[in-house]
Amino acid sequence: MADSFGPMRDEDADGGVDGMGPEAGSPRKEPIRVLVVDDHALFRRGLEIVLAAEEDIQVVGEAGDGAEAVDKAADLLPDIVLMDVRMPKRGGIEACTSIKEVAPSAKIIMLTISDEEADLYDAIKAGATGYLLKEISTDEVATAIRAVADGQSQISPSMASKLLTEFKSMIQRTDERRLVPAPRLTDRELEVLKLVATGMNNRDIAKELFISENTVKNHVRNILEKLQLHSRMEAVVYAMREKILEIR
Repeated sequence: MADSFGPMRDEDADGGVDGMGPEAGSPRKEPIRVLVVDDHALFRRGLEIVLAAEEDIQVVGEAGDGAEAVDKAADLLPDIVLMDVRMPKRGGIEACTSIKEVAPSAKIIMLTISDEEADLYDAIKAGATGYLLKEISTDEVATAIRAVADGQSQISPSMASKLLTEFKSMIQRTDERRLVPAPRLTDRELEVLKLVATGMNNRDIAKELFISENTVKNHVRNILEKLQLHSRMEAVVYAMREKILEIR
């Protein structure tokens, strides 16, 4: 089983997860309805027990994978979906997009052991409102649910810090290259970059363009080398900044 809840780290001690958004609204009259999604039954049960102690939060259902989560969300229309990133059959990030289609009012919090910046960015782009690591304390889970239900976004401090550091580094590198003409990408590389920026993985891009997965990997590597970037996330931000990809 993945790491469960544990003591807060020092950086969490002064207020828990970072909140970004409007101030919390007036107290709710109805409990916050939560759907718990995780491929570990014991972890789901632990969350249910923890949240059952909160008078203003009600667990209305559970799911063991992303496909089941979409079906349950469509049926239950929860206020909050608390979901893992990596699960069998269908991952949380892929399910996130579908859940937003079948239950537009549901707000999604990713609760995961993955501290990969790419997962964070993909989750937010797919419609998640929160991204929390499973190392947070049990009390922080309820606090995050309330905050997201009231319109805030929640990101674990370590993840927010990584994101800020990455973007600061990107800005610095952009400034250093400002006087250098932008490298020219081939038409195929532009196609691949656009699909990377929409959140597709190499396998999906290969299917979309009718090319091999190895060819996609080579294109991605060439794109990063030409643009002097170090990750897919940087490529996504570059695509948005250069208006190669328009975000609606």
